[in-house]
Amino acid sequence: MRHNIQVPFGYEPPQKKRKGTLFYYDTFEEVTEEDLERAAAVAAGRDFEKLVLYPLHEETVRRMYRHVTVSSYYKREDRLHDWRRHAGHRHVIVEGWEGKRKKYTPLEAALRHLTENYSAPYFVYVTPEMANVLASFSSFEEWIVKVRLILTAQPQNLHPRLQQYHHRWDAGEDQQ
Repeated sequence: MRHNIQVPFGYEPPQKKRKGTLFYYDTFEEVTEEDLERAAAVAAGRDFEKLVLYPLHEETVRRMYRHVTVSSYYKREDRLHDWRRHAGHRHVIVEGWEGKRKKYTPLEAALRHLTENYSAPYFVYVTPEMANVLASFSSFEEWIVKVRLILTAQPQNLHPRLQQYHHRWDAGEDQQ
């Protein structure tokens, strides 16, 4: 059904100020509230429409890091929901897709899910260690052209693929 509306001559609809989505891809095992606030500040400073916190399932962590153990997915997810409620960030979303899957989720599947459900352009907020792990995947070159990385700090050691695609990432602290 169509509705006609009247607007004054020369009216232009307001432009959306915020655009894009920042995905925080992490285990959230050792992430502090200050780290979460820093991620929210990066998202606000760069005018992202949404900050999506994406906690990894235990099986995903076990396959990515052979020697790292993490607490249960739901404990980490509940802590993120509590922080979001107490901090009052309206543009922060805790993505629970991996919790519903309850198994290992490859990075490509996670990024496909995120890019299908949130608005472009896409940026992934990760630690330097996580960036090196992601760069070690064979599919890194396939998806790095679709997303950009924002690192939480300047990396000490760089994976060769991160060096090759240095124009597709930057450190978050540089842009605040």
